[in-house]
Amino acid sequence: MNVQPTILDKLRGGDRRSIGRSNEVVTIVRRQPTLFPDLIEGLRHADELVRIRAADAVEKLTIKNPEWLRPFRVQLIKLAATAEQPELRWHLAQVLPRLELSRRDCLIVAAVLRRYLKDHSRIVKTFSMQGLADLTRQDPSLRSSIRRLLSSLTKTGSAAMKSRGRKLLARLRAEKVPSHSEVAT
Repeated sequence: MNVQPTILDKLRGGDRRSIGRSNEVVTIVRRQPTLFPDLIEGLRHADELVRIRAADAVEKLTIKNPEWLRPFRVQLIKLAATAEQPELRWHLAQVLPRLELSRRDCLIVAAVLRRYLKDHSRIVKTFSMQGLADLTRQDPSLRSSIRRLLSSLTKTGSAAMKSRGRKLLARLRAEKVPSHSEVAT
């Protein structure tokens, strides 16, 4: 009997430094979006390599299809709040701002990403900076505090954090700050 491997089976094996067959899985799920929930389940998989690669695939797929995340908003926020694995954290830092978030959710996600800034991984910190800046598009009231935070991190962080921080600060300065009446509508 020939049993087809699941998309999560395709994410097994190798080592942490490799994305394995993650890009192959992205191609498969693009053609069969009904498999996307399997990747979300993979974010909690017992095998850490499957979790890493599922997160990589979810991040890549939702660049063009952020609406695929909609049914998983609560699940993803809860996962982000408890995630300890650096690779999972840095992918979630990129994915969370793609969710359609209420004001309350934005505050929760901002708190999670601020906590990620204390992670030992410079990659987690850098992507958390990006995620915080991206959140300001949904909740402009966060702009001032996030700009101050990014300014501080740009002075004290790693080389990657300083570089990303300069770009993010320039973007935040260039983006039009909506008037109060535009935010209320």
